[in-house]
Amino acid sequence: MSRENREQYQVVIQAKDMGGQMGGLSGTTTVNITLTDVNNSPPRFPQSTYQFNSPESVPLGTHLGRIKANDPDVGENAEMEYSIAEGDGADMFDVITDKATQEGIITVKQNLDFENKMLYTLRVDASNTHPDPRFLHLGPFKDTATVKISVEDIDEPPVFSKISYLIEVDEDVKEGSIIGQVTAYDPDAMNNLIKYSVDRHTDMDRIFSINAENGSIFTLKPLDRESSPWHNITITATEINNSKQSSHIPVFIRILDINDHAPEFAMYYETFVCENAKPGQLIQTVSVMDKDDPPRGHKFFFEPVPEFPLNPNFTIVDNKDNTAGIMTRKDGYSRSKMNTYLLPILIFDNDYPIQSSTGTLTIRVCACDNQGNMQSCNAEALVLSAGLSTGALVAILLCVIILLVLVVLFAALKRQRKKEPLIISKDDVRDNIVTYNDEGGGEEDTQAFDIGTLRNPEAREDSKLRRDVMPETIFQIRRTVPLWENIDVQDFIHRRLKENDSDPSAPPYDSLATYAYEGNDSIADSLSSLESLTADCNQDYDYLSDWGPRFKKLADMYGGDESDRD
Repeated sequence: MSRENREQYQVVIQAKDMGGQMGGLSGTTTVNITLTDVNNSPPRFPQSTYQFNSPESVPLGTHLGRIKANDPDVGENAEMEYSIAEGDGADMFDVITDKATQEGIITVKQNLDFENKMLYTLRVDASNTHPDPRFLHLGPFKDTATVKISVEDIDEPPVFSKISYLIEVDEDVKEGSIIGQVTAYDPDAMNNLIKYSVDRHTDMDRIFSINAENGSIFTLKPLDRESSPWHNITITATEINNSKQSSHIPVFIRILDINDHAPEFAMYYETFVCENAKPGQLIQTVSVMDKDDPPRGHKFFFEPVPEFPLNPNFTIVDNKDNTAGIMTRKDGYSRSKMNTYLLPILIFDNDYPIQSSTGTLTIRVCACDNQGNMQSCNAEALVLSAGLSTGALVAILLCVIILLVLVVLFAALKRQRKKEPLIISKDDVRDNIVTYNDEGGGEEDTQAFDIGTLRNPEAREDSKLRRDVMPETIFQIRRTVPLWENIDVQDFIHRRLKENDSDPSAPPYDSLATYAYEGNDSIADSLSSLESLTADCNQDYDYLSDWGPRFKKLADMYGGDESDRD
């Protein structure tokens, strides 16, 4: 019987009595017979070859397709599993079994490369998982199919020769020096050309650059390990014919140390020595630091500076452990003679090239107790120790202030003394050399005059009387309008000249108030009669009357008849 051909049968059974006459009595019943399945049928593929296509850039684990073998058995007798028996793609692909559908799924196991291999052939087996030993003699309960996978070519981005690059370079390398190189290629069959560039987001200071054609990395600026020991930049490789195809690679640049920094004191030392110190006492231990990082470690040496090889006050002792001790060299120190000492110390390292520096240690002389504890180092304590109290110092200070105030008052009173008039009589109109000494000479003689005074409001004297002539009481003293606004110097001078020309109390000869502010190079030259030429011809002096009442007398004196002048 074959369940696969017919699963159920109906049988009619008759029971007949053998006794009695006329054949006896009988009865019938129907029996339904159902055949149960046994695993006596192997799986069979409906076709011997399967064909699949795959792009070369598919991710790992991608499902390329499904295959299925048929088994007429049911239940667990029909369960099967798939496996790759052999083939040139056994290490590139894998097959998994879908328990729900009893299908085999072909997946990608390794990265595909069209340029490396375009076609793979697999042999896939489908076998029952629960074979029945009673039927093993019928043959193996499995079937085999051929699976062919074609790899499709796509345009891929450039591929770098490494997953990352490490470049080491000395910090003293010159600008423009090549420090390393990266390489990339186009994996496609077209083998397109590639250009290189630096991702400026990873090199904001533009310290490095790269040759776009061959990938050589070079420096644009000096390097400094002490400020940046590492530089992590990103290089981009892009296909010239297709800018969308690009790849990125990290480049780690390590800056190697060069001994280019001199050692210096590790901190600021506040050093003091007691006045009662004895020779050979340790007053300070100094240590140094160096920004460099030599591979063999730091080793520093301490010596006196060559200019002062033998210091009479202190000794420098190198402890051979990158520290030095400062020792006293004499018995006792005095603040009254020297309250501060400067001790220069020469410090140098042992790397190449040797770097050195001079550190100066400031040592103060202080008063200490018997245990060497500092009590005071300032000058006030020194004065108090001599026997003067604070009250005495305050009294001395007040006396000095009072003397200074008296000197200032005396100087102020002396400055306010009035000078004698240069011309006693108002009728004396002769030129007087004393007058010109007072005014500083003629216009050409006032070389030392500061024109800035014209703009300084504090230097102007308002409502002051003329010092060289006594004004008549019949005239009201003119009050000059203050010019506090910032006006032009030329306008200021013209106003002053106009005010003095119209002033009835002004004398009829040049004076400080009239001409002192004119400055140099006056077109009128000097108005002094000392330099005037003598002329025998008669002149008309009537125009002097127009200058004001003060000039009328002068016009009468010079404008009279010749007999009058005689």
